[in-house]
Amino acid sequence: QVQLVESGGGLVQAGGSLRLTCAASGRNFSSYFMGWFRQAPGREREFVAAISYSGHRIYYVDFAKGRFTISRDNAKNTVFLQMNSLSPADTAVYYCAAGLRGWGSASREYEYWGQGTQVTVSS
Repeated sequence: QVQLVESGGGLVQAGGSLRLTCAASGRNFSSYFMGWFRQAPGREREFVAAISYSGHRIYYVDFAKGRFTISRDNAKNTVFLQMNSLSPADTAVYYCAAGLRGWGSASREYEYWGQGTQVTVSS
């Protein structure tokens, strides 16, 4: 089992940057592929990015390409989401998730979820 705790959210002006961190506890973190999702008020949760257990395979949703970077440090059981050129449309609660047997953008592929961290981008 894996426990996930996100941090790094906050209030930032449009055009600014934030780096989200997901700290994982539990065994065999390096066996899990990891993902970031987000949920804005009144909207469904949506996929942002995923990274394979080795870090060699990465997948971004279109709105994240060129602005967001997902990475991981298996030695520290940590996953990051670097977000640049933020806009008010990026305002949401961001969630970290871990999966063991699947891959991709569907929520059902992920078995463990964090509690989320709020990102607010002001105009």
